[in-house]
Amino acid sequence: MRRLFLILAAAILPGQALAANQVALDNSVFVERVTTDANGKQRVKLEEPKVVVPGDKLVFVLNYRNASAQPVDKFVITNPLPDAVRYADAGDSRPLVSVDGGKAWGLLTDLTVRQPDGTTRPAQPADVTHIRWAFQQPIPAGASGKLMFRGIVK
Repeated sequence: MRRLFLILAAAILPGQALAANQVALDNSVFVERVTTDANGKQRVKLEEPKVVVPGDKLVFVLNYRNASAQPVDKFVITNPLPDAVRYADAGDSRPLVSVDGGKAWGLLTDLTVRQPDGTTRPAQPADVTHIRWAFQQPIPAGASGKLMFRGIVK
C-alpha cells in the first residue's frame, strides 16, 4: 500500500504546465469515504489517503493562481494518470483526455481505441492515460481557480 500511495502522490504533480513560473500550482489527492451518521443519513467525506485499496474513489484537486502581474494566455495543465488509477470523471470541467499516452487529445466521447485485430471501439474511462486542461481565456493577474478529477483505485 505504501508503494501505491507514493504512486498516487507522484500522480498529482502536473506533467506539463506552459507559461511556467507564472502560474503557481498546488495539488492534493483525497480518498472519498461515505459515512452514516446516527440518524442514518449518509455523508461523503474527503480524507487524506493514508491507505487505499482497490475500489477506493479518489478526488484529485489542482489549485492554480496567476502569480504574475500580467495575464497568462494559453495556459495548459497536463496530468498523467497513474497506472494504479482508472479515470472516472472531471465534473463539469470537461478536460481533454488522451487514451494513447499523450499523443492525441480530445473529449472522451470523441476518442477511439485501436484493438489488436485492427478494429476500433469507443474509448472508455479505463483507457484514459492523461488529462489536460487548456485554458481558452487568459488567466488575469492574481486570479485563481480549482480543477478536479476523480479516479478509482484499480
